[in-house]
Formats: sequence, structure tokens, C-alpha cells
Amino acid sequence: MPCNRFAYLSPIQVEMLREKVLGFLEGRGVKMDHPEILALLDKAGANVDDSSGQVRFPKQFVREQLDKTKKAFTLFGRDGNRALPFPHPRGLFYSRSGTGAMNWIEPDSGTYRRTVLADIAIWGQLMSRLDGVDFVPYITPTDMPATTADIHALKAMLENTDKHVWVQPYSGESIVYLMELLKAAAGGEERLREKPPASLITCSLTPLEFKHMDLEIILQGARAGVPLFPCSLPTAGTTAPVTGPASVLLAAIENLTMIVTAQVVQPGIPVVPTSLQFSADMRTGGSLQSSVEAMRQSALFVQLIKEGFGLLAHTYGSGSDSPLIDGQSMIERALLSQHMAASGADILGGVGQLEVATTVSPLQAVIDSEVMEIVKRLMQEVILDDESMGLEVLQACKPGGEFLTHEHTLTHCRENYQPRLFIRRSRNMWETGEKKDLLQRAADEYARIMSSAGPAGMPESRVKEMQRVVEKADKKLV
Repeated sequence: MPCNRFAYLSPIQVEMLREKVLGFLEGRGVKMDHPEILALLDKAGANVDDSSGQVRFPKQFVREQLDKTKKAFTLFGRDGNRALPFPHPRGLFYSRSGTGAMNWIEPDSGTYRRTVLADIAIWGQLMSRLDGVDFVPYITPTDMPATTADIHALKAMLENTDKHVWVQPYSGESIVYLMELLKAAAGGEERLREKPPASLITCSLTPLEFKHMDLEIILQGARAGVPLFPCSLPTAGTTAPVTGPASVLLAAIENLTMIVTAQVVQPGIPVVPTSLQFSADMRTGGSLQSSVEAMRQSALFVQLIKEGFGLLAHTYGSGSDSPLIDGQSMIERALLSQHMAASGADILGGVGQLEVATTVSPLQAVIDSEVMEIVKRLMQEVILDDESMGLEVLQACKPGGEFLTHEHTLTHCRENYQPRLFIRRSRNMWETGEKKDLLQRAADEYARIMSSAGPAGMPESRVKEMQRVVEKADKKLV
């Protein structure tokens, strides 16, 4: 087992919050804008008001749907490779890069500009080669038509990474084309169902509303067997009550609504409850992802979802409110990574992102990848056996002795984590060397990685089929 996690809530408090969530769903409910979904929920046993779209969920009904959720499943990369079994076999976490960012910081010059489609190829190839990143969303190409930007982005990502891809639709009209791209990349509908190389994110319209687009994602994704990430993005003080527990309650209510709906559409469809918690800066009204309040809210959400409902939990585990790769960024993301890992989150999101998830930097991603590796080491199980405790070694040691030349040291000396970016030299050694700081070393590492990078080698027939889908979408939607 991994090391003990910390928790803000007692078991009694978790149970109290759980009952508040269930009580709210039963008594107040939510608004949903999708006639077919409403009909399915009504038939299954929810209380549906067709005229208003208001849906209430009896407690027993919610429990029955939650019982249908898979407790163990696997996300796959392309062609069944790079499998990610959930829960993590060693009780650790997986990490993903940032999603949706419309801004890009050039790794060579540091120039800040809008993201373009060519950047997604670079991003995908880089993520494929970072050991600390387990799966990859796409970022937003601003040089593509707004109505098909997500379609172009997904195609570019599928061609440039063989890791699992996280798909965020941008419009209701694009969903059918995104699904066609996934089928083409997987090699057909059955292969997509058997070993899905991608998963879908579906979001609430916080507070307490679900638009047609995101319910359509649940409908199409669940029927195709594609895992779902139901996501709530409350900002405490603007789209959610200003107090942390209230924001967490809202996120849990919205997550359970989407989970229950998914199980009604397709019992047993894999789901990963997600809340990307924000807090509002009360001086400006802007959203913050790395404030103390947002971090605490995220940890509370993880504990409530895991202990209260027995489900997985996904939240931010990296990122910064700073627009720069500066000291603030490094401190905020280091705090966030360790805090969320220690809270027991199953997925830590946000590798490479800055400026409240609106910007990505390849150099920041290279650094974040190493941080994720370090945090996983911190959270590993501590093995206590004769070899690790070294009692024989200690007993054989004479007073004033040393262990550097001991066979025990030789056996285990390579087990310690060896960073690629962090230096461990004295000032004098650094002065006589290249005198590079962390960002410069990250730039060197990025250049090394990308010197041998390239597309992920998808079969030409699948590439052509994806191109056909994109052209069809452009013709229909643009």
C-alpha cells in the first residue's frame, strides 16, 4: 500500500456531506436540456418535469445507478498500448497535460502568442516522450475555424501521440465527427469499444444546469463504450457559493448527476468523477486555480468522492495562476502536486499549463514531468523487510565506521531517483560549468527530446480516413 494520505474530513463529516448531496438531488434536483436523456431518466425512475427540464433523483435510484459503475477498468493508448489500469496498481496516481489552452509560450524565444494547429503536433510528440505524463488532452488551435477547431485538434493529436487522448468537444455539432475520428484512429467501432484509445470530458453548466451538448456527449460516448470524465468547474464566489464546502457540495451534486445519467444510458460505462476547482479573486472577479482556497476545495472534493461514494477522483495537480514560468509558478505547482497526491487523487491534471489553464509552455511541461515523477516516488509504499531495514549491516558496523564501501550500498545505490533537470553540484562546480539555471536546463532537455521526435506512426489508411472526417466536418460546419 502507498503511504498514508492526509484528510481534512472525519468519517462522520464525509457521511454528513454525502447525505447532503443525496438529499439535494432528491429534493431540489437539476435542470437538463436534452429530450432523449430526459425520456431515458424518466423511464429509469427519476422524477422528470418535461416542461421545465427539472430532474430530481430519489436516493435509492442514485444508489442503484452508482452500484452499476465499474470499480476497475483500463484506459488504453493507441492499438492497446500504454495501458492505464484503474485504480493505479500501486495506489499512486496518473497525470495528464493541460487541456484547451489558447496561448503558447515558445520554448526557444519565450515569445507569448496564440496557439496554432502546428503547435498541437509538437505538443503531442513532446507528451509522448515525457515519462511523467500518462495521457494527453489537446490544446486549442486558434488558426482553425471555431466550429471545427476541436476536430482539427483531435486529428493532430491522434497522429502525434500513441498515449491515451482526452477529448473535450467544443460544440454539440462536432461530437459526431469527433466520434468518427476516434473510430478511425482505433481501427473501427468494435476496437474502439474493446480498448478505447480516448475518453470524453462532459461538463456541467455550473451551477446546476446541463446543456444539450454535454448530455449528448454522455449519450454518444456511453453508447460507444468510450470512458467518460464528468466534470464540474465551480468558481467559489462567482459560479459557486464563496465558501469551500459549498463549492465542493455543488461539484459533487453535478458529478453524480452526470454519473447517474451515464449509467442509465449504458450500465457499467467507466466514469472518472472530475472537479477542476477554482476560487474567485474577490478584488478582481478573476478565477484562480492555485489559490489556497482552490487547493483545499480540490482536496475536499477528492475525499468526498472517494470515501463518500467509493469512486475515483480527478482534479488539478499542476498549474499556476502566474502567466510566467517564474518562481510563483514553480512554488504553486509544487504545492499543488504534492497536496493533491497526498489527498489521494487518482489523476493529477495540468502539466505544462500557466495563467489559470489558458496557456501552455513546453519547457514548463518538461519540468512538470520530472516533478510528477518525484511526487510519485514520495507517495510510494515504504517496504519494511530485513533488507530495507539493514539490521545486519548496522550490527556489523564498528563505531565510527562507514557504509559507502559496503556491499549493501552497492546493491541499492542505483535505486535512488536521479533527476535530469535539478542540479546537485556545489556553487564552485556550477561556476566552472555552463552556469545554466533550471529553465535553461529544461530548454536543453526539450531540444534533446525533440531532436528525435516525430509523428506516432499511425497506419496510412487510418490517417486518410481521419482526413476524410475532417474535410466532411469543415464542409458541413464551417
